[in-house]
Formats: sequence, structure tokens, C-alpha cells
Amino acid sequence: MKTTLLIATLGLTLFNTAPAQTLSSGDSRPSISVSGEAVVNVKPDKIMINFGVLTAHLNCATAKKVNNEIMQKALEIIKESGVAQQDVQTDALSINPEFDYTDRNEKTGVRRYYLVSYHVTNRCSVILNDPLKVENLVTKILQVGVNELKGIDFQTTELKKYREQARDLALKAAKEKAEQMAASLGQKIGNPITISESGGYYYGDSSRSRNNSMYQMHVNKTQNIPSESGDEQSGPIALGKIAIRANVQVSFELK
Repeated sequence: MKTTLLIATLGLTLFNTAPAQTLSSGDSRPSISVSGEAVVNVKPDKIMINFGVLTAHLNCATAKKVNNEIMQKALEIIKESGVAQQDVQTDALSINPEFDYTDRNEKTGVRRYYLVSYHVTNRCSVILNDPLKVENLVTKILQVGVNELKGIDFQTTELKKYREQARDLALKAAKEKAEQMAASLGQKIGNPITISESGGYYYGDSSRSRNNSMYQMHVNKTQNIPSESGDEQSGPIALGKIAIRANVQVSFELK
């Protein structure tokens, strides 16, 4: 596992510049409410490849036979690459006839439908634990006839660990922002009154950034963690990073 960057970003959602803000019907303490967002960027160590084979023939048995032959070759390549059997799964298998029709008969106005071919589709997913195998494996299965590549999903096996880091960073960023804003008014923050988390954890491409008018003020925290290797390249496929986000809302008492 290589982890190279942790980023925490805070966005202000609500700040009461009046002497007091009512949090509930029974609480009139002066308070400040902020939101904290944290992003943990992680190099993936688990890759899911979704691929399929689509064949078509007027004869259903022939279409199925050709499909099976291609898929069997692909599965043999996957096995030879060292992927465990439990990490390979068939997702869908379907056989669908395709019909066409003639022009309408001038006398009867009826169209005649006729069979064009049978479409056989077999889709499969495979999980790789070595990012360096992605390029070679994808190339090989395409060469033997795989003609559907539905997607390559980059993940981490330590999601729980990194989402907890993201949540901790979000809370720290929220506190720091509240302290800065209170100090500007000659005040200090007290204990948190309410703490909540919204939206769960975003898990996706770290190249996507949020550009929302709500985020007018930012506190950026960057933490560099030494990686196991300085080599960030893994062949023609750019692995990049995956982003694990956490969002929290905290209300602090003003003193």
C-alpha cells in the first residue's frame, strides 16, 4: 500500500455574527456552526475489471459455442496471471434473438418479421491485488476476443482505516476554522454543542474536485506519508489516486 497525500479541506456552511444563535428551542447559547471536509488520497491496491464477450450468429448454438470458447480463453489467461478462483465471478449470461422486418405489404399493410441472429452475452468480473498486472491482463484478454470492457474500478482494501483518518481530519479542520473565526471577533470557542456527519463517505477518483459556492473559505491540511517505494508508475495505465471524503458539521459554544 502506498499512501502519499492526505488533504483536509474545510468549508463554512453557517456562521452567526449576531450575539447568539438558537440551536434548539431550549438552547440560546451564543454559538458558531461550521462544516469540515477531509479528503484522503490513497493509491489503490485492489482493482476490479468488468469485461464481457458478445457474439452473434443466425444459429444460436454456434453463437453460444463461439462465446464459450472466447470466455474460456480469457479465464485461462486470468488463471495464469495468478488470480484466485474466488476473485473471478460471472455477472451476467444472456441469449437474445434479434429480429428485423420487411417493408409493409402494399396490399395487406402487414410487415413480415424475420430472425436476424442470436446475441449471446457473457459478462464477468475479476479482482486484482497487484496494480502492475492490470495493463498486461487487459491486453491479453482483448487479444483472444473479449470485446466488452465495462470498466476498471480502483479501490483500497483498507477503506475503514482511511475513512476514519478522513473523519478525524475533518473534525480538526472544523475546530481550527471555528477558532480562527471566533478570534476575529475577539472571542473563543468552548466545548462542541452538536456534532454530526453528512453524506457518508465519498469514494472515487481523486482527480475530481468539488467547486461549490458554499466553500468560500478554506483551511488546507497536508500530511506527507513516506511511501514504500518512490516509483509511482505502473505502466501505460495511470493508476493515480482514489479519494475518500468525510464531511462533518460541528457547533461550538462562543465565549
